[in-house]
Amino acid sequence: MAQIMPEGEAVRNAVKWISGECKEGQDRKKIGLLICEAAARYNLSPKDEEFLRVFYSKDTTGKG
Repeated sequence: MAQIMPEGEAVRNAVKWISGECKEGQDRKKIGLLICEAAARYNLSPKDEEFLRVFYSKDTTGKG
């Protein structure tokens, strides 16, 4: 399966940072706060922030 690779170094760095801060089973509220913090930390555009929201909203368990 192909991986989704975001365009732009800032977005890639934000994904790495959020992933490092997240723990398996993290609730959505915490992830939303991390996305907001990453957007400020890496000076992301609204489009980039939306990419992160979609990226982290995907269900990776395969259960729906």
